[in-house]
Amino acid sequence: MANSVSARKRARQAERHRQHNASLRSHVRTKIKKVVNAIEAGDKKAAEEAYKAAVPAIDRSVSKGIMHANKASRHKSRLNQHIRGMSA
Repeated sequence: MANSVSARKRARQAERHRQHNASLRSHVRTKIKKVVNAIEAGDKKAAEEAYKAAVPAIDRSVSKGIMHANKASRHKSRLNQHIRGMSA
């Protein structure tokens, strides 16, 4: 338990940051799921549209320190690979 004033403030800030980061992380995961669901449904056009919306969200999460750059690249690469493998 935080005893000093500064430690209590730090605990409040950490909780606010944790909740904000969780919200951003959830937003990115939702965008990725939309792409995955479109791929599984076999709708290439919808998958491409969802992918175009997901890429900026993924990149934004990297710039904010929510996701590691390599993980973001891996997500983008694999999603794009699945979309390209779909039949037109």
